Amino acid sequence: MDFEIALTLIILVATIVLFITEAFRVDIIAMLVMLTLGWTGLITPAEAFSGLSSNAVIAIIAIMIIGYGMEQSGVMQKITRPLLAIAGKSEKKLTVILSLSAGAVSGLMQNIGVIALFLPVVRKMTRKLNLSLRKVLMPVGFAVILGGNLTMVGAGNLIILNDLLIQQGAAPFNLFAVFPIGLAVLLFGIGYFYLFGDRLLPADRKQGESFWEQQQKLISNWELATTVHTYKISEGCELLSKTLEESDLWSDYGLYLLALKEGDDISYAPWRFTRFAAGQEVIIMGEKDALCRFARDYELILEKEYDNYRENDELENTAFAELMIPPRSELAGKSIRDIAVRKNYFVNPVHLIRGEKEISGDFSDFNFCPGDTLVVYGPEENIRQLKSETDLILLTSLEPRKTEGNKPFIAIGSFLLSILLIILGFNLGLAFFTGAVLIILSGIVKLNEIYQAVDWKTVFLLTGLIPLGIAMENTGAAQYLANLIIMPLQDGPAFLILLAVALLASIFTLFMSNVAATVVLVPLVMIIGGEIGINPRGLALLAAVSASNSFILPTHQVNAFFMPAGDYKSRDYLKSGGFLSLAYILIASLMVYLFYI
Repeated sequence: MDFEIALTLIILVATIVLFITEAFRVDIIAMLVMLTLGWTGLITPAEAFSGLSSNAVIAIIAIMIIGYGMEQSGVMQKITRPLLAIAGKSEKKLTVILSLSAGAVSGLMQNIGVIALFLPVVRKMTRKLNLSLRKVLMPVGFAVILGGNLTMVGAGNLIILNDLLIQQGAAPFNLFAVFPIGLAVLLFGIGYFYLFGDRLLPADRKQGESFWEQQQKLISNWELATTVHTYKISEGCELLSKTLEESDLWSDYGLYLLALKEGDDISYAPWRFTRFAAGQEVIIMGEKDALCRFARDYELILEKEYDNYRENDELENTAFAELMIPPRSELAGKSIRDIAVRKNYFVNPVHLIRGEKEISGDFSDFNFCPGDTLVVYGPEENIRQLKSETDLILLTSLEPRKTEGNKPFIAIGSFLLSILLIILGFNLGLAFFTGAVLIILSGIVKLNEIYQAVDWKTVFLLTGLIPLGIAMENTGAAQYLANLIIMPLQDGPAFLILLAVALLASIFTLFMSNVAATVVLVPLVMIIGGEIGINPRGLALLAAVSASNSFILPTHQVNAFFMPAGDYKSRDYLKSGGFLSLAYILIASLMVYLFYI
């Protein structure tokens, strides 16, 4: 072993120790690695900083902007609605459905694009169902990596494999040649987290109240009833031709009409003089007993029933909010009826707090006093409008503003265009950056939001580790490790050699890109296979598949991408991905032994 190889391996071991012990933040560790490699002369200064302009890093930055734009555009609502209907409220069921979906899609497109698509979906669905993001996101992220093995175009390492085989004079694999291996590891990964996820995955870390937690707190503080029923008004119903006020909905039942549906049209917080008609659907909130009594008295037909307003997709982007009457307010002495809150702003007043006194039901004629707190319910955009057009002080945080109109179609179109460009053979970074610029030009993401959309911790993590892969390849350290592990086993059982190849590829891919690990290993294992009588194509396939086995550190692009969203630490990957990585080696080796050797 020469000095350069020894020094590279020392830096490699030190990097592993720093990641596991979490002595510094992961991006700081990566920067230290980059500088150390440069100052020791193992790589040139240009190679040390090559990560900043690398295809992978440019693609990551662009994908973060696209993902942010898709979340802001409202397109996630269209994607999550059918998934929510299937998953119900079960965290495990939701995790399985999302993992299967993400894994299947990952077999047909680059996995970094898949995680960009599914991250906002996971975030939105867990928030809507009040589930743990950290317990759902990691299994879905791992499923994206596992699903990349379903076809020969799902991951860069498998795409490059066929080129390497042709260079070696061997026949390339067809599109679904790898499917048995990919299916086996994907199903194992999903089952693994289904059975043991509760014990392996990290619990949520408190980082200030989320929007949903604030909503729950507000509901609890004022003891608001949030059961929601949807009723249909039929011909001959007692409610026909009555106005909202004449129905005594507030005064006799303590209920609130949240929305009125006619066909595909929906009106939120209808005006008190709105008349009911046959065929309309009324969405009403309140105590369950009162809802049932109202329906019985007016002979209404129950269409849908929800324990909480957040479960009703028709009430998407609605919320409770507290508004305070400030001193010397222009609203002092005026009532709800004077302001016409429902007529002008389509917002429902549901509670009024004046000192120790709390008023609910119909308080339309109560005059406001400075210091009063008004609790309202309605579309978040309407609440913002009420706040901006009066001097009311908004005490509740609302979710980030969503764009409207055709923006969802532009967002998903920009994403699909990027994917199409990649399929047509264009550069990964160039394709995704084109999509990101379209998102920006369309106004979905403002110029000042670009820096907010990009997680720079992830960017610098990848930037700092790319030079380590270059150093391992340039100094011969990768070749040295390969010879050290595989050569002594040449006379051993075939399955033992398969395990060694899978283990070696799994080690390499932690610090080299999966493509680089494949490029280094495939020619070597094909030579060894030819010498000892093991099918070289099978060994090459195993090396390429095992280059996707990256679960114990956040160094894979997909792991790095979802790390900040789930606020994961390096130890979370080691704990959750340790056994999965070992099982991956065993399963991949066994499948290759049975079907490809």
